[in-house]
Amino acid sequence: MELPFRIVDVFTERPLAGNQLCVVPQPVDVDDETMQAIAVEIGFSETTFVTEVGPDRYAMRIFTPDEELPFAGHPTLGTAFVMVSEGRVESPLVQVVKAGEIPVEVDLERGFATMRQLPPEFGPEFEDRELLARACGLELEDLHPDLPAQTVSTGLPPLLVPLRSLEALRRARIDVAAVAEACERSGGEELYLFAIGEGGVTARFFGPTPGIVEDPATGSAAGPLGAYLAARGLAGMPGSIVIRQGEQVGRPSELHVEVRPEGGSWLVLVGGGVRTVGAGVFRL
Repeated sequence: MELPFRIVDVFTERPLAGNQLCVVPQPVDVDDETMQAIAVEIGFSETTFVTEVGPDRYAMRIFTPDEELPFAGHPTLGTAFVMVSEGRVESPLVQVVKAGEIPVEVDLERGFATMRQLPPEFGPEFEDRELLARACGLELEDLHPDLPAQTVSTGLPPLLVPLRSLEALRRARIDVAAVAEACERSGGEELYLFAIGEGGVTARFFGPTPGIVEDPATGSAAGPLGAYLAARGLAGMPGSIVIRQGEQVGRPSELHVEVRPEGGSWLVLVGGGVRTVGAGVFRL
């Protein structure tokens, strides 16, 4: 069997930056074990498999090297961009994943895609500051003195961890065991550290498994962070911000987040640049 794939970089305006994604855009009859094995083989944080295609919608599955996800940010934007650029669907479109239906718009001329994430769900605040400091390789005073850590989900729940300064954020070092404990106890999928500074908001992803230790751009966490900031009136939110991520892993990324009130909740939009950088075939 031959399985064509594409490689794209997401949340970047130039190739070889942002977050890498492998897209299998053509529906084929492949079992779960093979999808998981391909994700391990390619070694990116996520690989997507399109399973059904219509004129203005498609369904897909998302695999990390460790597991299948119900939703993820850069796989949504990168896959939508591939599907539209190859004429497989038209924009605007709806992407169907296990978490639900995600509307996406693709601007091919600009090389940009934007998704509307699911309404945010605010989980409990997480009060074990000693564990969070240990998970981040920091001291207690490096955590923000006034803002709580909290899980927020727009399809996948990160544990948002506010730090006192950008300097502390850059100094953070992951303790995978402590991150895993914090995720298990909070219900978070990962720790999403962030700092608010004069230059805006900067974030880092710390994962609970060796499969993805630090992600260069995390759209599924950027939306929840935007909602967290909007709910507290921080960093000019509600409104629009650019979250910077990926500096520490050599893949600088920019995640464009817009949050505004909608009914009794928030409308969350997350977008970024997409660049196609490669193509090939898996021979199975």
